[in-house]
Amino acid sequence: MPGLRCGTGQGCGSLTATFLGFLAILLWSAFAVLTVVSGTMPPFQLTAVTFAVGGTAGLVLLALRGEIGVLRQNWRVWALGTGGLFCYHTLYFGALRSAPPAEAGLVNYLWPLLIVLFSALLPGERLTGRHVAGALVGFVGLAVLFLAGDRAGGAHGLFPGYGLALGAAFVWSGYSVLSRRFRHVPSGVVAGFCVATSVLAGVAHLAFETTVWPDAALQWGALALIGLGPVGFAFFLWDQGVKHGDIRLLGVLSYAAPVLSTAWLVLAGRAQAGWPLALACAMIVCGGMIAAGRR
Repeated sequence: MPGLRCGTGQGCGSLTATFLGFLAILLWSAFAVLTVVSGTMPPFQLTAVTFAVGGTAGLVLLALRGEIGVLRQNWRVWALGTGGLFCYHTLYFGALRSAPPAEAGLVNYLWPLLIVLFSALLPGERLTGRHVAGALVGFVGLAVLFLAGDRAGGAHGLFPGYGLALGAAFVWSGYSVLSRRFRHVPSGVVAGFCVATSVLAGVAHLAFETTVWPDAALQWGALALIGLGPVGFAFFLWDQGVKHGDIRLLGVLSYAAPVLSTAWLVLAGRAQAGWPLALACAMIVCGGMIAAGRR
């Protein structure tokens, strides 16, 4: 990660890297409220603009540190990084457009559970009952939050949208777990992934969307914060976490993102607090404690 020595190849200690991964989760929790504030920019344009901000900031930091050479990686690294970021956002945005947001969000958030399960396939990793139990408890808590918030939705039967959300879950969990196999690759290369994702999203925007620009300084500020945080700096932190931290614990802790996201919306006056949020918070905290064990 540009700005941290642990991002230049040596790697952080496991606990430090896990903490950095959790910081990414905290940044992602602010995505929804910042998106609401940013206006009505369509999804591909939003992706192109915010990833351009995050990628450019990362490249500037790499240049200042004299580490721009980390971008010289083989095609497999670029395919995983760019493909993971772009394909995930494409599938996720498509799911939100073609299925009810609550149900689509719930299906998408199978990815933390999939990370916990897929981690067993990694060399030197061992999946325990504690991790599975923690992931399941966290997922049940998340289900309470999402489904209680859309009880009036009824049976929609929009299976293509759910299929997109499931695809997004597999893409992000696969990207996160496979990144472990490239732990020798410095996290600074994520800046290149962000720029490439911005270019692909820009092409998709020109092909499928109508351009909408912000009309207020607050909206521009929200876009800048999204680019520097949830879709910028967060990916550098997550890269450190999944490469060098406890990937199973990070999978369980990831359930905190949608809960904290709802809490931010409540504080901003964009959503109402209630028992589902409190119960979901309690269950996700319990799931994290179960998965963490003595740690």
